[in-house]
Formats: sequence, C-alpha cells, structure tokens
Amino acid sequence: MRVLVTGGAGFIGSHIVTALTEHGHEPVVLDALLPAAHPTPPPPPLDGEWIHADVRDREAVAAALRGVDAVCHQAAMVGLGKDFADAPAYVGCNDLGTAVLLAAMAERGVRELVLAGSMVVYGEGRYDCPRHGRVRPGPRAEADLTAGRFDPRCPGCGTPLRPGLVEEDAPADPRNVYATTKLAQEHLAAAWARSAGGRAVSLRYHNVYGPGMPRDTPYAGVASFFRSALARGEAPTVFEDGGQRRDFIHVRDVAAANVAALEAASEVVAPSTLTAYNTGSDDPHTVGEMATALATAFGGPAPVVTGEYRLGDVRHITASSHRIREQLGWHAATPFTNGMTEFAHAPQRAGV
Repeated sequence: MRVLVTGGAGFIGSHIVTALTEHGHEPVVLDALLPAAHPTPPPPPLDGEWIHADVRDREAVAAALRGVDAVCHQAAMVGLGKDFADAPAYVGCNDLGTAVLLAAMAERGVRELVLAGSMVVYGEGRYDCPRHGRVRPGPRAEADLTAGRFDPRCPGCGTPLRPGLVEEDAPADPRNVYATTKLAQEHLAAAWARSAGGRAVSLRYHNVYGPGMPRDTPYAGVASFFRSALARGEAPTVFEDGGQRRDFIHVRDVAAANVAALEAASEVVAPSTLTAYNTGSDDPHTVGEMATALATAFGGPAPVVTGEYRLGDVRHITASSHRIREQLGWHAATPFTNGMTEFAHAPQRAGV
C-alpha cells in the first residue's frame, strides 16, 4: 500500500513512517517543516519518498497524492499554545489544511483516510455522582482553581465526582482552541467521507510520549516539558496538585495503531462514514505519577508541585480503548514503567 503521511517528519509521523515500512508499505512523506515544530530541520526520512510542502498548498498536495492508496493525516499544530493569539494559526494549520487535503483526495479518488484525532474533543472525561449517576460537569471556575479546588463537583448536589473511562460515544465538548480544531477536523473528514464515498478513521490519541519528542517548546505535551526540565538539570514543575488523571501512550504503540487502522479498516469501517477510536493504554496514571517516574528513571531532581493552573485544561481524561481492541485488533504493548524509563534516556528533537 502506498501511503501519504502528512506531517511525516514530525514526532508521531516519523514513527508511523518507520512502522509502515516495517509492515511492507510504501510511505510518502509530506511535511512543511514549520519552525514551531522543526526549529532545526531534521534530515529527510530514510524510508520512502520525501516532499517538502505545506498541506495547505493544494497543488503540492494533489501532486503528492498521485498513485497513493491511503492517507495518514498527522500534520497539525498541537498543544494549547501560548494564548488566544495563536487561534488563527491553529485554525489555519489544522482545519484549513485538512480541508485542502480532503478536497485534493476527493479529486484524486483517494478513499482511505486515517486521521490523527485527539482525546481533547471530549473536554472533561467521564464522571459519576453517588446520587445522580453519570453527570457532565461544566468548565471549572477560576475561583475554584485559585482556591485549590481542582476536582469537578456534581452540578446538581456539589458532591465530589468519581472519574472513569470515557468511551467514543461520549458527547464532544472541546474547551480550548486546539480541541475545537481537532473536532472540526473530524467533522470535515466525516463530510468528505459522505460526499466522496470515502472511509475515514479518527484515532483519538491520548497523551503520546516517547523518543523524538521535541524539547523546550510551548507546543509540546506535558511529558516533553518534564523531560526537557530534567535535561536542563531542573525539577519538573507539576501544575495543580499533580492529581490530574491521564492515559499515557507510547509513540510506537500509536504508530502501530495507524498501521492497524490502514490494514483492518476496510473490513470493519463502512464506506461513506467516519469511525472514531480511542487510542490509549487503558492504564491511567496521574500527571504527578508520570513526573515522578520520569525523574526517578532519569536520576534527576524530584518534581515540584506548584498549585498553578491553566484555564482550558481539564482535570481528568482517561480512555476506554475497548473498541479499537475489538474491531482493529490493536492494543498498547508498552508498559508505563518501561516506556517512561526508556523516554528518560531517549534523545529529544531540537527545541526552540
């Protein structure tokens, strides 16, 4: 299978390119090498064809699609950014870029898409109240965060809520610009699938980490922040009280999920539809636990819990990856401790 990987020079994309090659596929890499993600341009990938172009360049994308059987769409700005001034850049890269790609796919007759989705589309995760059952808390109030009341409470009775595993049919509730663009990407892909008779899979990645994460950039994930601090000889700084629950998933497992989606989707995903799959480890840990595991493996300073917070962050979001196991035959293979130990000593990409 000849597969176009947009963003294929990036952190996740480069691992997907390697996994595709190992499974006998022919990757074609398209990447704009934007400075926010690539302040020091990486060497061209050793595997497959290499095209230096922006996914928003319709002519370049149309040319890259010649002879292609499927697309893994990874090109996007990630993270929360620095402030709302980043919103036009996020919408341009993530949503306009996706629209240009899908329009070119429709014209070229490419009908298979695997999209880099995200768990951020859910907002807060699943919560249960002892009195009211399943509830959906609204955004956390700044007054509560300032006072150190980080856990959501039942909107009906104020009782502390129990977090659980969110499933794919949970309502979407994006709570920042990045999350909004990721949900818009899914809607665009669904509209393309219906219009063009395509088959679309959205892999809703949870917190991806592993070798090759960028360092010292405001657009990287929390694991990269902690690893970068340790590399500088500094203690990782943990926001809130460190009790935020997340699902940390190794990048090689994410790459394997993309290959599984390409190889198995034709058997389980109906044409003209988009199917979403949580892509997590099913082994939740708190951010504080992750920082401690990383610092211990690195041999660096212990984490410092600051009590600081960011508006737009959610408290708990952990996945049930039952659907992808059952339908695509994929499951995470890297245990948390093993993955964090490897990551503590793995090289990072050059930062800003």
